[in-house]
Amino acid sequence: MDFALPEDLKDFLDSLDTFISQEITPLQNTNDNNRFFDHRREYARTNWEAGGLPSDDWEALLDQARLRADKAGFYRLALPKEYGGRDAGNLWMAVIREHLAAKGLGLFNDLQNEHSVVGNFPDVIMLLGFGSEEQKKQLIWGRLEGTVRMTFGLTEPGHGSDATFMETKATRAVKDGVEGWSINGMKMWQSNQHKATHCVVFARTSGNPGNAIGITAFFVPAKAEGVKVLSYEWTFNMPTDHATVSFTNVFVPDSAVFGPIDNGLAIAQSFVHENRIRQAASSLGAAVFCITESVKYARQRKPFGEELAKNQAIQFPLVELATQAEMLRLLIRKTAWEMDRMEQKEVERKISDKVSMCNYWANRLCTQAADRAIQVHGGIGYSRHKPFEHIYRHHRRYRITEGSEEIQMRKVAAYLFGYIGPKKEAFSKL
Repeated sequence: MDFALPEDLKDFLDSLDTFISQEITPLQNTNDNNRFFDHRREYARTNWEAGGLPSDDWEALLDQARLRADKAGFYRLALPKEYGGRDAGNLWMAVIREHLAAKGLGLFNDLQNEHSVVGNFPDVIMLLGFGSEEQKKQLIWGRLEGTVRMTFGLTEPGHGSDATFMETKATRAVKDGVEGWSINGMKMWQSNQHKATHCVVFARTSGNPGNAIGITAFFVPAKAEGVKVLSYEWTFNMPTDHATVSFTNVFVPDSAVFGPIDNGLAIAQSFVHENRIRQAASSLGAAVFCITESVKYARQRKPFGEELAKNQAIQFPLVELATQAEMLRLLIRKTAWEMDRMEQKEVERKISDKVSMCNYWANRLCTQAADRAIQVHGGIGYSRHKPFEHIYRHHRRYRITEGSEEIQMRKVAAYLFGYIGPKKEAFSKL
């Protein structure tokens, strides 16, 4: 059993660090761009007069960083070679995302909006698995060239984890002699709606509420007639790009159908495992950053003439967090390694519980580590002169989004008690 990272991965991390120090950090330090990363963070990033949307300057800076990363060959790492990538697997991406998050906040990696110099592409994963050849040609290349931006419409105001009860419906229709579908309903938390060119909208096309079969995905132009942004929901961390959108008699042709009719939920599941293991790695990295900074501060701070670190009340909580981080890292990397050795459809049958373990525990650990860092640092930790409150507020969302920790624990329980997964046959005989 070998726990060593591949040499080419270690070499990649070194080259990535060099690129960041030579290209991205200088950009962050230019033209007062650091205002987006200091205690004025939300004020600088947020256009309050535009409903709390990201400011144009902030998003333009992110675009500059992505362009530099793409030119240097880092941004598309996880994509297939035909799209300019290197086919990096889950182990590589997990290690890289932990590595970047452990550096703290910066232009190289800002998880508030999933920005990173090494891109994560759940929309491309969906298209590769389910898109038509024409959709792949138009949307994947458009996405990479910056002319296409997609948002994801699954959650509704009345339905989140219970997606099979969605109320948005699509019915057969004809417009100007073109056969297609008429979509009516409402979606919530459509991130990036303000810049989107296309919405991936899930709607019931047959069956009854609660049935997984009967839901279809559609590509809907973001500016199509009948599409209306009702609001952008303000959150614990600002700015917001999370829209509530209504769809009223929105017509799309048959060519807008994404994947199989009545089996659209398979698309929503297609990127879940990759996204969750990578998010777990990012949360682990952020937790490690909080732990490391707390240890440094505890050695430097000398109340009553003694190092703060000499107090067991300081030591023990950080020891527990550090221990959990070490154990979690092994589980994340083992799970990612196993994912790389099986087909995507096998992941759901064999190790989906392990992915859920990694994700819910990493997101919880990160918020615990950020909270402890605030406590260790005292007043300055609570202030916005330190990044811990920002890390806490951002990563708190991941205990809800992309599958709440309760939903993920339910998945683990289903495997553990043999209702699904490898133990199902054995337990059915009890």
